[in-house]
Amino acid sequence: MSVSRETEPATRPVTEEKPVPEAVEVNDATVVTDAAVVTDRADDDVVVPDGSHIVVTESATTVSRETTQSSEAEITPMEAPSEAAASDTQLGTAAAAEDALAAVVSRETDERAELASSLPIADRDTPLAQAVAADARKRIALTGRVFPKPLATRVLTVANQKGGVGKTTTTVNVAAALAQAGLTVLVIDIDPQGNASTALGIDHHAEVLSIYDVLVESTPMADVVAECPDIPGLWCAPATIDLAGAEIELVSLVARETRLQKAIAAYLEQAPTSDQPVPDYILIDCPPSLGLLTVNAFVAAQEVFIPIQCEYYALEGLSQLLKNIELIRNHLNPTLHVSTILLTMYDGRTRLSAQVADEVRNHFPEQVLRNTVPRSVRISEAPSHGQTVMTYDPNSSGALSYLGAAAELADRGAATAVHPTASTQN
Repeated sequence: MSVSRETEPATRPVTEEKPVPEAVEVNDATVVTDAAVVTDRADDDVVVPDGSHIVVTESATTVSRETTQSSEAEITPMEAPSEAAASDTQLGTAAAAEDALAAVVSRETDERAELASSLPIADRDTPLAQAVAADARKRIALTGRVFPKPLATRVLTVANQKGGVGKTTTTVNVAAALAQAGLTVLVIDIDPQGNASTALGIDHHAEVLSIYDVLVESTPMADVVAECPDIPGLWCAPATIDLAGAEIELVSLVARETRLQKAIAAYLEQAPTSDQPVPDYILIDCPPSLGLLTVNAFVAAQEVFIPIQCEYYALEGLSQLLKNIELIRNHLNPTLHVSTILLTMYDGRTRLSAQVADEVRNHFPEQVLRNTVPRSVRISEAPSHGQTVMTYDPNSSGALSYLGAAAELADRGAATAVHPTASTQN
């Protein structure tokens, strides 16, 4: 704080100039540290109890604090306030800022819901208008939202022994959506094709340390993991072509089914003391088979995430997959269960897609996500640019569908994590 005094005339009051709060850039958002408030809404004005205003002055990113007192206000010289009084003042200001932030967030949530509900309902005879309106509602409700963190790291195996159902596409795009929403995500690519590594922009040529070294050579996972260059908070353990022979090499190794489980447990234990953050989610991308690599993924995870293509053959593959999951539960991993099913390549114009979706929802009402992923050229184009669709075209219908699926996954995880605690207290 700078105080300027005029020497002539002697009776002129002391003036005080208040400093401009410092602004800090955080993830494309400008945060004023004096206000301790972040908002993504424009032209807001929230009055807090200390007589000041928190005003959003720029579009969706800038927060500034303005005082209602004049910079020319007269003050009477007095003794400096005590440390206790200054501390009480700071606490009161912080509490006021927190209250103001809560008010802004609450009002923003209500206004998002009100704006989404105000969109006109398209007639059933105009499917294109229905799709556009649905995408607009998703964009309003989900863009910029921060997803809740789970109480502990959730490990999910993305598996389906049928090929071409969207396992890798689902893995990388759900992981990207979770990371963009403020969570830390680790993708483990155990498919020898290495498509997940390609989509995340991670090198996976023969000379790079990969998940093969973790499984066969017992290399620490921390030496293999690399951060995605496009999305902060998204990490990947890449796969190389060496994985193609890993199943044969694993046959002769001790505890061959639990090697990935032990590697993940060691990584989570050492992460707090290393430079790498503890992940909120670990997604394991499996090959389209039921060999030792997939068995390792099932043993390492607590949950199975199954993408299902909306075609008849996918239903046949699902029944076989469920039998193998039951075998893993009975002999190797009693906690394994199917927690999430996502319908992919959904075409609302065909009766077949609707029939398959209804059939799956009837058999798995609790596991199937409400969001479905449509056929989208943008989703197919993104890997050729070394990106996920979340960064390649975030406003496309495919990106919004995966964002909605990730939001459901995060909300379900937060709800199930709270439930056991509540039940034990009763």
